[in-house]
Amino acid sequence: MNRRPPAWVFAMAAIPALLLGVPLLALLWRLPWSNLGAALGSDAATSALVLSLITSLIATALCVVFGLPLAWALASGRGTTTRVVRALCLLPIVLPPVVGGVALLLAFGRQGIVGQWLADVGVQLPFTTAGVVLAQTFVALPFFVLSVEAALRQLDAEYSDVAIVHGASPFRAFVSVTLPSVGPAVVAGAVLAWARALGEFGATVTFAGSLEGRTQTLPLAVYDLLERDPADAVVLSAVLVVVAVAVLVGLRDRWFGIFRSDVSS
Repeated sequence: MNRRPPAWVFAMAAIPALLLGVPLLALLWRLPWSNLGAALGSDAATSALVLSLITSLIATALCVVFGLPLAWALASGRGTTTRVVRALCLLPIVLPPVVGGVALLLAFGRQGIVGQWLADVGVQLPFTTAGVVLAQTFVALPFFVLSVEAALRQLDAEYSDVAIVHGASPFRAFVSVTLPSVGPAVVAGAVLAWARALGEFGATVTFAGSLEGRTQTLPLAVYDLLERDPADAVVLSAVLVVVAVAVLVGLRDRWFGIFRSDVSS
């Protein structure tokens, strides 16, 4: 039976709780409620919001299309290669976003390892809307892959094995049996990836810049408005906070379950 901690534990716990809560309360306190509609309807806010929604949704779709095969491969693998690839998937989560942007430049810039070949065929990614999508996909993909991989590892493979025994190909068994079973994890991973893509800042500003109407997403607009119009910056910040809270509340134990299953595996 768990014993109630002593009073000094609650006193110490209040310090980090306040550290996390007070800034968010301050944001809501300073929110210009009377000017809320005008701030959200400004050209800069509308442009950044529309661009963020479009690019984050495209990035999420890319995470689902390419993340599903990767999660399937990681869940079924056991060797050194699997561990290395999983480590690479975890890296964007702990990597400073600006460093991720520099890495993207070195890979996909005009003089990059891949970018120089793309430039030869007329494809340019840095400082374009496509570059925003690439940066968002880079930081969001691990959230989707880890979510789906954890669910696949917990899934009983008996049903898919039965389907294969009865003549189904591994791909058909995965699509018709396995995928519906891990559907909630796919949805949770997609939502997490979308929220991460929507809030991405460092890699985007480093790799794609902050060009209004072209590469300036909502977080970049917040940073830009801090100097020109702090009130509008507070409004856009509140929008991002609301989205983040809605995602966390909606998923609840799903995200924490990902970490528990990843550690146990």
